[in-house]
Amino acid sequence: MKRSLAVRDATTRKSLRQAFQGLGYEVIPFKKTEQSVLSCVPKDVRLTVTASPAKGQDATIDLSVALAGHGYTVAPHLSARQVRDRAHLADAVARCREAGITDVFVVGGDPTEDPTEFRHAHDLLVALHELGHGFTDIGIGGHPEGHPTASTEILFQALKDKAPLATHIKTQIVFDPAVILTWARELRNRGIDLPVQVGVPGAVHRQKLLRVSGGLGIGESAKFLTKQQSMFWRFFIPGGYSPDKIIKGLAPHIGKPDNSIDGFHVFTFNDLGPTEAWRQRMLKDLA
Repeated sequence: MKRSLAVRDATTRKSLRQAFQGLGYEVIPFKKTEQSVLSCVPKDVRLTVTASPAKGQDATIDLSVALAGHGYTVAPHLSARQVRDRAHLADAVARCREAGITDVFVVGGDPTEDPTEFRHAHDLLVALHELGHGFTDIGIGGHPEGHPTASTEILFQALKDKAPLATHIKTQIVFDPAVILTWARELRNRGIDLPVQVGVPGAVHRQKLLRVSGGLGIGESAKFLTKQQSMFWRFFIPGGYSPDKIIKGLAPHIGKPDNSIDGFHVFTFNDLGPTEAWRQRMLKDLA
């Protein structure tokens, strides 16, 4: 895991340094997550808390409020399939406001046994704005590789519909930088100009990823494990996974006028110690 990110071009190094300084981590609301964040993650690292189908929406808000109380900048996921109705949404927004949380990430989420008032992320976004939510940053999800239940055209149209109600896009994990870049350029071609944060796995140990693939109930964040299996294993180095190849492949394109890629979002799967050690190593290499 002790590779360096060798980059000689000064402009690319500057873009990368800014990207690593602004890196955000996604965490899962498990029992020990709060203590793990406190032990491993500096306060200047932005956090998002996923909405786990196994834990429910309230666990996401609980952890987000707790982490905000420790001084972190936190964005809870709001899942259309887990927010029961407008009253539940209003309660979540009120709790966030009381905790000083200004960022949120809105997803459609996985279907649950109990139907909710909101079918899609767009429905939840509209309701959020009707509530006068007070958030300054609202993220929505992007799927550079498509989605098994929706065509490419439907996905782009959904993003176009949601874009006026949001401030940025975070992508699902894709291992091929060329796929991400092509998708980001198509966004620009279609007039969707929101900044894009590319989703990458953190420096996660092989055993952790295998446990995740066994079903920890974390929904969208784990679905990449069922795709591109051969490419996935190529990214492993002794001891674990490193996202360096994806980041190095996209670094020269950050800030270019043909796309809106402006940074990276790390799916940590709660492997926070190795992921933060990797980030610090990258910052040192790029200094």
